[in-house]
Amino acid sequence: MATEGATAADTIVLVHGLWLTPLSWEKWIEHYEGKGYNVIAPAWPGMDGEIDEVRSNTKPYENLGVREIADHYEQIIRKLDKPPIIIGHSFGGLITEVLLDRGLGAAGVGISPAPIKGILALPFSSLKVASVALKNPANRHKAVTLTPDEFRYGFGNLLSVEESRRAYDRLAIPGPGRVLFQAAFSNFTPNSPAAVHPKSSNRAPLLLMANGKDHTVPAAVTKTAFKIQQKASSPTGLKEYPDRSHYTFAQDGWEGVADQALEWAEQHASVPAAA
Repeated sequence: MATEGATAADTIVLVHGLWLTPLSWEKWIEHYEGKGYNVIAPAWPGMDGEIDEVRSNTKPYENLGVREIADHYEQIIRKLDKPPIIIGHSFGGLITEVLLDRGLGAAGVGISPAPIKGILALPFSSLKVASVALKNPANRHKAVTLTPDEFRYGFGNLLSVEESRRAYDRLAIPGPGRVLFQAAFSNFTPNSPAAVHPKSSNRAPLLLMANGKDHTVPAAVTKTAFKIQQKASSPTGLKEYPDRSHYTFAQDGWEGVADQALEWAEQHASVPAAA
């Protein structure tokens, strides 16, 4: 149940992750619109347009960082009539946590969120995926492309080779390496843009969703984020799906994930005083 005095959110903001565009949310947009919500899924700054154009011209976004992406979504959210439900996947999950930390949103859901500051140990599989960018310091200011094999390891590990390749051809784009460097070195960076402050912020309720077959953000990373976020005075929830991967947004059974995310957000949505 929403907290006392809450105003029901009528808009859902979907935040996509690294190496993807809002096209990754196409099924969720239709699904949530069918439930009567206004759904907006903005692209990261510089990633507007058809996917072939975004792939071929990386200049507008190759130097993007966490703060610039969060600022972009904050501007969009502040123009809405009421605080929305914010749902993000992967780096979009990290952005969701940052936006809630700024006092935005009625409720938030982070699906396999990229690590916030304070997560000290990353599993080998996370480092393997991130090494695509981290192996070369010059990638801090470049857009880095996954190969089909790297995409299958990071996203499509529960898909057949053919299914993963189709997903790659339809969805994958180069991603700004800078966000990976910021997340990887956040614990050594004062005022890191990947930091949240659950004890002191006016954070809206937050649900974190962990996926047991996820190579990019293993469930252990999400569970550690939950321990950090649990220090907030507002509700913090955790749901784990033992048999889902980082491709959970389109993997068979995605409807159940979408429904559980929305149901939790509807039950806990509140309007933070800061909003």
